[in-house]
Amino acid sequence: MRKIISLLLAVCLLTAGFYTQTPVKAATNYNYGEALQKAIMFYEFQRSGELPDDIRNNWRGDSGLSDGSDVGLDLTGGWYDAGDHVKFNLPMAYTATMLAWSIYEAEDALRDSGQLEYLLKEIKWATDYLIKCHPSANVFYYQVGDGNADHSWWGPAEVMQMERPSFKVDLSKPGSAVTGEAAAALAAAAVIFEDIDPAYAATCIKHAKELFAFADTAKSDSGYTAANGFYSSHSGFYDELSWAGVWLYLATGETPYLTKAESYVSNWGTEPQSSTIAYKWAQSWDDKHNGAALLLAKITGKEVYKTATEMHLDYWSVGYNGSRVSYTPKGLAWLDSWGALRYATTTAFLASVYADWSGCTPSKVDTYKTFAKQQVDYALGSTGRSFVVGFGTNPSERPHHRTAHGSWADSQTTPNNHRHTIYGALVGGPGKDDSYTDDIGNYINNEIACDYNAGFVGALAKLYGEYGGNPIENFKAIEEVTDDEFFVEAGINASGNNFIEVKALINNRTGWPARMGDKLSFKYFVDITEGVNLGYSAADFTVKTNYNAGATVSNLLPWDVENNIYYVDVDFTGTKIYPGGQSAYRKEVQFRIAGPMNTNFWDNSNDFSYTDIKGVSSGKTVKTVYIPVYDAGVKVFGDEPGNAQSSSSITPVTAAFDKYDPKDITVTVNYNGNTLNSIKNGTTTLVKGTDYTVTGDAIKLAASYLSTLTTGTTKLVFDFSAGMDPALTISVTDTTPSASITPTSAQFDKHPDNQADIAVDLTLNAHTFNGIRNGSTLLTEGTDYVVTDDTVTLLSSYLAGKTLGKLELTFDFSAGIDPVLTVTIIDSSIVVSGDIKVQMFNGSTSASTNGITPRFKLYNTGTTDINLSDVTLRYYYTIDGEKAQTMWCDWSTAGTDNVTGKFVKLPVAASEADYYLEIGFTSAAGVLTAGSSIEVQVRFSKNDWTNYTQTGDYSYQGTGSSYVDWDKVTGYLAGNLQWGIEP
Repeated sequence: MRKIISLLLAVCLLTAGFYTQTPVKAATNYNYGEALQKAIMFYEFQRSGELPDDIRNNWRGDSGLSDGSDVGLDLTGGWYDAGDHVKFNLPMAYTATMLAWSIYEAEDALRDSGQLEYLLKEIKWATDYLIKCHPSANVFYYQVGDGNADHSWWGPAEVMQMERPSFKVDLSKPGSAVTGEAAAALAAAAVIFEDIDPAYAATCIKHAKELFAFADTAKSDSGYTAANGFYSSHSGFYDELSWAGVWLYLATGETPYLTKAESYVSNWGTEPQSSTIAYKWAQSWDDKHNGAALLLAKITGKEVYKTATEMHLDYWSVGYNGSRVSYTPKGLAWLDSWGALRYATTTAFLASVYADWSGCTPSKVDTYKTFAKQQVDYALGSTGRSFVVGFGTNPSERPHHRTAHGSWADSQTTPNNHRHTIYGALVGGPGKDDSYTDDIGNYINNEIACDYNAGFVGALAKLYGEYGGNPIENFKAIEEVTDDEFFVEAGINASGNNFIEVKALINNRTGWPARMGDKLSFKYFVDITEGVNLGYSAADFTVKTNYNAGATVSNLLPWDVENNIYYVDVDFTGTKIYPGGQSAYRKEVQFRIAGPMNTNFWDNSNDFSYTDIKGVSSGKTVKTVYIPVYDAGVKVFGDEPGNAQSSSSITPVTAAFDKYDPKDITVTVNYNGNTLNSIKNGTTTLVKGTDYTVTGDAIKLAASYLSTLTTGTTKLVFDFSAGMDPALTISVTDTTPSASITPTSAQFDKHPDNQADIAVDLTLNAHTFNGIRNGSTLLTEGTDYVVTDDTVTLLSSYLAGKTLGKLELTFDFSAGIDPVLTVTIIDSSIVVSGDIKVQMFNGSTSASTNGITPRFKLYNTGTTDINLSDVTLRYYYTIDGEKAQTMWCDWSTAGTDNVTGKFVKLPVAASEADYYLEIGFTSAAGVLTAGSSIEVQVRFSKNDWTNYTQTGDYSYQGTGSSYVDWDKVTGYLAGNLQWGIEP
């Protein structure tokens, strides 16, 4: 009967218009046991501090071991926040609370799956750290690491070199949100540890009570500043006070905490222009009132909390009061572009918990459970791809995560692919139209974070309890080391009748785990038989350096005196060589070995270390196994005379491939007694006979395979039975002429008397025209545009429906670069009255910064109201390196969701500006009444987090931290300049 009622309810809601898209039908059950197992393992990869022996991977090592030393405390431990290495305690404590809640609600499922012990360890890893951060009753260290400094470096956690300052709140500068959340985390931990470790539970309760009292007494976030722009507490602190009060009541049974929790309900956020408890957002690191309401409903049974919870869950599932959260075409409940899956799966957990409570309205039980399963199944692959790293079909492989990527060069493009699989990580998720790019630089859709997995783990535990699954027995993330971690690249600077000068670069590209190399050395071996035969000894040879980046270089030292084998010891002990950037991961030395003056007996051909570098000159170097590397005296790479295994080699080692003129590439092999096992592109093995063929010592790489490679650099490794595996580096280009359009810019007037189609001529260059895109939305041929021969006509009926401003339409062709038509939409029928004034200052005044943070105050100085959707503001600056950029609105009195931003490159650069950020407003922003003002706080960054130099920018205003009239920001009404001076 319950299913029939649920079905009838769904039909009624559909008829009423609540459903605007059709959700994905319930998919075949996934292996929820494996997904749960990996989602919990994810937290092991996020650990900071000294790692225990039972860690289940081989690519994470000890890190952050000096955290807290700047304030005389041990603040090691905890989790790194996301793809970075800051320890932000607000999301960390939230994560610990949510994970503890999953045990509170689904302990049996976690135990049956074999994952309870692992999850308890992860929670304790975080709560141990939170206890360290609370050295006294009214002091709490809420952050370790500087967000801007951390984000400006792309490298593994184990070799961080930047300063990691510690930030605290106290009674003079409090932070009620973060201390309240820490209290909740420790109280929730006490609940789940009470039976298995009563002493630890008591410790957690002690700290939770003190932190709650601190937060409750202060009721202020004035001291919580270091996290601003990263984890600002937009919802305030009353939700945390209620949340912490509920957990303290559950941990202690003491009624005053329940009373406190309920006393702050009136301070929770409400829907606009109403007293209704807000229900249109989600449980998150910032806002916990939905979780508090659900727990209060279960504890008290009061209707107010049941109503609040069901409004929230209805809004997310079938809709409430005529509105519903957005759904993607394929069925994801989509709240926000940044971390959409995190919100959907967290709400799925709340829906599962509430549906399993006897107080849930019976007719809604199946609705909430169906919703929960659909959302989790979307994450696990119901659309054909998994959004969980290392799980399911076509999973995300290139998440925005520094240590998992394993770069040694401080670069998101080196190496091309991630060296490590960070199992169980839930990526941010798709756009509103299901679009998704698995790209390392796409941190909006492809970053991973502790809070992303927090509700996801609970939702998976509930689904495992209902549907089962099979965790992988004894699963570990022990990886094969796929790259040489230490090695030397060398070449010949110069040589003569009595000398050789060698250029050598010692490399540290460690990743299993990354580690500091401050005791590295290498040996260069020579055979001086020709000198000994003429009566000379090793003492007659000299060794001098030409260029030296930190090594001690010896004279010739004996190796095998009987056979006249000696070596130069090049010792970099004391010099830090680590996988942290171009100047960090390798150090160069140039040394000359010379015989006595006026002799000409020198012979390189019998020198062991000369084997690979013969003919390598003009500043070039090659990787060579014949120059062995040592770490603290222990050989870690290469061969020594007497025990060397001859390596195979290939010619050439570099090649070029043009997709426009595809040709096979032939490589000649010197097998040196070995056999070829395979050829690999990263972890992918090429198919013999299809991707390449072997004829004797010639290997032909098929153009058909090479054409599948993306443009850029690809390295193919030739795997031989013994010795060092050589690599062929291929530069892949595509010189195919692109199609073009004429014109590339146009204007459309929405005035009814002036509307006209826009004709665009195509120059195909042998390509096929596929269609037109507005962002990710495909225009409809015959409705939005028509095609006649080589002319595309954009119909006025389509253009009339677009908003004022710039409309960029991409013409999609079968190959090459897709041209863009920029249409300026105006409306000459609009007569705008009103006057505006703009004040501004920059939130960050650093000369060099990876994030520009303008703060605007917009005034209506006129006598009539202004539609904010008619207003645009422009901030002018220099980009300092052409890169993709992203803007975020951190706060606005018009509502953050109602603020838009786009980047525009100036057609002609000015001396202080080549770009501007244009701020606009949606129609939902409403009006700016005469005489009133609004504030808008935004920030923007390049997607690779490289720095801007902002002090010379046209719109920069860094003289203070308060608003001043600023005419170097321009303001427009319906496209007409009303304020400021354009550069």
